[in-house]
Amino acid sequence: MKIPIYKPMLVAGMAAVLASCGSSAPAIVSTPIENIDEAPLKVSELTEVQLKGWGGADLVSDTIPGMSVQKAYNQIIKNNKGKKVIVAVIDSGVDIEHEDLDGVIWTNRDEKPNNNRDDDNNGYVDDMHGWNFLGDAVEENLEYTRIYKKLKPKYSSIPAGAVKPENREEFELYQRAKAEYDKEYNEVLGMKNQYEGIVQQLNVAHNAVSTELGKEDYTLEELKDMSASTEEMQQYKGFLSQVMTNVEGTIPEAMVKLQEAIEYFDGRLSSHFNLDLDGRAVVGDDVDDITDTDYGNANVMGPTPDKEDIKHGTHVAGIIAAERGNNTGIDGVANNVEIMVLRAVPDGDEYDKDIALAIRYAVDNGASIINTSFGKYFSTHPEWVRDAIKYADKNDVLIVNAAGNEGLNLDTTAVYPNDQDPENTGEISDNFLTVGALNYQYGSGLVAGFSNYGKTNVDVFAPGTKIWSTTPNNEYEYLQGTSMAAPAVAGVAAMIRSYFPNLSDDQVKQVIMNSGLTSSATVIIGGDPSNTRKFSELSTSGKMVNLYNAMILADKMSK
Repeated sequence: MKIPIYKPMLVAGMAAVLASCGSSAPAIVSTPIENIDEAPLKVSELTEVQLKGWGGADLVSDTIPGMSVQKAYNQIIKNNKGKKVIVAVIDSGVDIEHEDLDGVIWTNRDEKPNNNRDDDNNGYVDDMHGWNFLGDAVEENLEYTRIYKKLKPKYSSIPAGAVKPENREEFELYQRAKAEYDKEYNEVLGMKNQYEGIVQQLNVAHNAVSTELGKEDYTLEELKDMSASTEEMQQYKGFLSQVMTNVEGTIPEAMVKLQEAIEYFDGRLSSHFNLDLDGRAVVGDDVDDITDTDYGNANVMGPTPDKEDIKHGTHVAGIIAAERGNNTGIDGVANNVEIMVLRAVPDGDEYDKDIALAIRYAVDNGASIINTSFGKYFSTHPEWVRDAIKYADKNDVLIVNAAGNEGLNLDTTAVYPNDQDPENTGEISDNFLTVGALNYQYGSGLVAGFSNYGKTNVDVFAPGTKIWSTTPNNEYEYLQGTSMAAPAVAGVAAMIRSYFPNLSDDQVKQVIMNSGLTSSATVIIGGDPSNTRKFSELSTSGKMVNLYNAMILADKMSK
């Protein structure tokens, strides 16, 4: 696709020297970035260095639609630090021993470690770094699987016309859950079977060609140069050429990737859709009783020795606050931040009870920002979570939430958690900020193909495609999703709260929404080239989050 080139815009101004006190706000005299439609579009591929740091790039100087993080540090923040800010990460757990995170993990200084006592009387024993609401549970059903499984004995043999009026709402929930279960189960099973069939065909073709060439790790060029004297060998050659063209690497490497996909689908069938699985049994609480709070433990890294199940939360934490300037790994968006770890998201759908209690824990134990990079489309107790959101708002705590990864319009499809839904569009509070995901390609491909959107139900967009961050056991990896966009914005919110602590949660939200960069570009949504809209119509603000501009606006608002 040909990309038009525009003239660059020069940005005037620089930051004044910060006051000597580390907790003082910078005296900002910089000029905000604006009129980005006049900036050039990047037409070349990103280098590895650019890709690993694109979320912090500056659209004007780098022609990459990042959040101008490095520009903010260079021109405004410099080496100064503001007030310490606690960011709660409600997720799968975090590797608190990671080399790039161990120095930014929140410690409950009112609690004495490993004495099996609740020293601070907050209801949680030995909660040194947060709380594990899942206990030893890892695998779970999806919410609609749980609903279908629970209501199936009651409604599976009853015709719709025989359902009593008082049960009509529950019956309709059962029907919706069953329909979704059947659709998704069959789709996953079909994908697994399809991949297994491809692997079987690959083995036959690969064995024949390997014998012909005398090697297994042949290249695409060698395959193309191979003479195929029989019709069967010609078919093998054509099939393998197609695979190698679409999947980078050799055929053995392609088979490894395919096998990983099969294992992924198989894992979903044995957990997310398994009607015989009771993942909660090991926890021992009543998930339908919000007052039953004596459960879980203090092991925020979870029960799995290889830590694989806490990859998601570890990645999220790194985006927010990986130690800056330590010459190790990556730099998180925010400095002077502590990560409070709340393990409440299993391999499957989270329980509303866990999320509600985790939000309340974060609020009661000093967090001023909560990151919620998860979501589901069925909810059995949404009122518990909404009450917790309102509780956070009353206590001046901002919640930064991922929009979801199905390419859906949230103005017509409800996702949980939320502060509003298609039927009730009025927000229940002013502290809930929902984030969609950007791609690193400015122009028509600006919005990530997987990202949900919505003029009413999504507030802003931020980098979420191929994000490099921390993963367990001192590793680093690319992951993508609105799950990565939300913590980028949580990092921006932490910077605002750190340097301008007089701003309330709703003011921080408004700063982030009002200071972003907008664009008149027409963009592809849902990954469908035939489905396009103006970028400005995909969220309430119509903007991309920008740390540099946010610091400037926060400075003005705080005076």
